[in-house]
Amino acid sequence: MTDSRHALIIANDRYADQGLKKLEAPAQDAAALERVLHDPQIGDFEVEVVHNASADLMRRRIQGFFNDRRRADTLLLHFSCHGLKSESGELYFAASDTEPPLLAATAVASQFVRGCMSGTRAGRSVLFLDCCYGGAFSRGSASVRASGEVNVLESFAKDEPASGRGWAVITASDSMEYSFEGNELAENSAPRPSVFTHAVVEGLETGEADLDADGNVSLDDLYEYVYRHVREQNPHQTPKKAAELQGELHLAHSRRGGIKIVAIPSPSALRAALHSDDFLTRQGAVTELCHRLQRPELPVAEGARQHLGEVAHDEVQPLADLAAGALSEIRLAPSPDRLDFGRIPRGSTPPKQSVIMQGPPLARHCVVQPKQPWLRVDPTRNGMEVHVDTTATGRLSGDIALKGVADESVIHVEAEVTPADGAPKPEPHVSDDSTTPKPRPEDKRRTVVIDSSRIPSKPEEPPKTAEQQKRTDGTTPSRRAPALAGAALALAVTALAMLFMTIQRGVVAVVARADAGVTGNVEDNIREHGALTPLIVCLITGVAALVAGAFARHDLGARREHYTKQAASGTQTLTSVAKGLAIPTLVLAVLAGIAYLVGSAQW
Repeated sequence: MTDSRHALIIANDRYADQGLKKLEAPAQDAAALERVLHDPQIGDFEVEVVHNASADLMRRRIQGFFNDRRRADTLLLHFSCHGLKSESGELYFAASDTEPPLLAATAVASQFVRGCMSGTRAGRSVLFLDCCYGGAFSRGSASVRASGEVNVLESFAKDEPASGRGWAVITASDSMEYSFEGNELAENSAPRPSVFTHAVVEGLETGEADLDADGNVSLDDLYEYVYRHVREQNPHQTPKKAAELQGELHLAHSRRGGIKIVAIPSPSALRAALHSDDFLTRQGAVTELCHRLQRPELPVAEGARQHLGEVAHDEVQPLADLAAGALSEIRLAPSPDRLDFGRIPRGSTPPKQSVIMQGPPLARHCVVQPKQPWLRVDPTRNGMEVHVDTTATGRLSGDIALKGVADESVIHVEAEVTPADGAPKPEPHVSDDSTTPKPRPEDKRRTVVIDSSRIPSKPEEPPKTAEQQKRTDGTTPSRRAPALAGAALALAVTALAMLFMTIQRGVVAVVARADAGVTGNVEDNIREHGALTPLIVCLITGVAALVAGAFARHDLGARREHYTKQAASGTQTLTSVAKGLAIPTLVLAVLAGIAYLVGSAQW
């Protein structure tokens, strides 16, 4: 975010007046909202929290928050407290020292907040109200019930900011009517206000509120997400929104979805070749797209990826297989995809392990999202370093999500933090959704972008031996399918060469028959120039190429776990090319044989 962004969170859950029920949610809501708004990878706001303040202090902080701002500033004010309605119908926000009979003196009036929003020079102001809007209050023994609704949006829609570009108000509900018996708030009243703030936090933190998947959470995105979430939790609670904004207001970055790269389309000549009626021309175009897919210029590679996706979906089988094999090479391939830190003494220097991202540049360009607060990831030249927090004892189990242009992957992490004296102490297992161990304030989950431009095209490490290539399940990568695929391609090339030789010798034999006149015999000329031998070899090697390719594909499908991604991709590419050469060659060879059988008796 480029503009200056500021947020003020007011959370009141403890009240001196016994008639105001203590709330359980505001403190937790304020901490969660502060975390996501302050996170530079999400909201990137400067956040101030005012907790259980008096009415006077609340007014000072609110006015100070809106004063001395610039047009480029974006301001967000969040209330999590009781909302009270005076007998005249005005809305008030309850402070820790609020006395319901003295709302004007001991609570913060909505008119005061509206005036601060209207007078600020900030370009945009957003107000979130997570509070209940009650009925009239009176002292004494008489029972007073809520007398009608207070429309909060009307309270803030009367005045537009004097110099700013716009404002918006989103409320947890238009009217949440708490009933009072004397001075006591009745039990079993309206739903907990935390449903609203929880939806705001969840939508921003997960990125699910990015409904249009454009990489940013706009005000409209967030409202639609919160509306659906709150209505699902409580059909009797309906969030409301009012706004006067110029343009779209982005409240946060989105963590949803993979990386989006603006593609550079392939050259027009290449696109035209993809639609050619000639099979070999289309095959050459697909091969060129496969080369462009490996380019370090990501927009170029992304353009090739999109065209290859169309080929894999719409083309004939040989070319579709060739495109699918190339696309399989850009899938995320972290190595290793499982990290076990073992036992770590509490308070020790956070250990780290390295993960290498394999494949071409487009495959290595991804977003990395630690799912637990005790995980931290730092990018390196060829991948990332994973760190584990050691501030609390217990067994840790969590994941790091990877999101690329083509797919998603997960790195699973295990560790056990033991007491500093080395004596292991049994602790409950920490599941993926556990909130313990609690991170230090400075340890925040971060989204990391692995930039493939910082990663060398080839890993700077010596070739691995067969023993080093043993897989984690104890097996050694098989070479049977690649060998069969290579043999299939060699046989297909041999068949094609024999077909050319047959055609050449056949033409010489036909010319000799023409020179012999009426005494000549074409069958004798063909036998004399040896045209039948290469034809027979062509048929045999062509069939053998198809059989070898079929065996290679069958073995690859039946024993997929025995092959690396590179071996599987290479096998698919070789068998596709072999099939593309062998089938046309066999068709022409059969036609040549039929022509010989029919023509030799007639000429």
